[in-house]
Amino acid sequence: MGKADILDAVSDLSLADRSEILARLLQLEAADDQSGPSASERQLLDEELDDYRANPDAGSPWKAVEARLRRNP
Repeated sequence: MGKADILDAVSDLSLADRSEILARLLQLEAADDQSGPSASERQLLDEELDDYRANPDAGSPWKAVEARLRRNP
């Protein structure tokens, strides 16, 4: 049974059955949630943190960044 068949069949189900399926889908989504950075994202964040620690004054305060962004949309 393919996705299209499943989607067609869902409309024929009772509200209780659809609710059960929805609950199961939400459980699957929660189990698949890979919250947090990936390995490559973690590496990039660590590199940026190292750069910051080496030269903490190189960046700009958020207020200054926000002001520049608002001036140049």
